[in-house]
Amino acid sequence: MFVVLLRFSGNSGSASQHMTGHQEWIKRGLDDGVFLLVGSIQPGLGGAVLAHNTSREELQKRVDDDPFVAQDVVTAEIIEIAPGMADERLGFLL
Repeated sequence: MFVVLLRFSGNSGSASQHMTGHQEWIKRGLDDGVFLLVGSIQPGLGGAVLAHNTSREELQKRVDDDPFVAQDVVTAEIIEIAPGMADERLGFLL
C-alpha cells in the first residue's frame, strides 16, 4: 500500500486552471479501485492519497498523469508501506 503526498510547489497559483483535470484524475483512481482515500493536507499544504492494489511503477505512472504534477502545481512523494497489522476493518490491506 502507498501514501502519495502532493505538496504545493512554486506553481501552486495555477491550481484553479488545472482543477478539473486533477479531479478527473482522482475520480479515475477511485473508479479503478486504486485510490482508497483522497484528502487535503492541513492547513492547505496540498493533498494526500491512500493507494493500494497497484505496483510502485504503475502508481508512479498514474501520479505522473495528474495534471497538478505535470504542471508543477504540486510535487509528489510516494511512500510505500508494508502493512503488518491492521484493525479488522482494514484487513483487506494485509
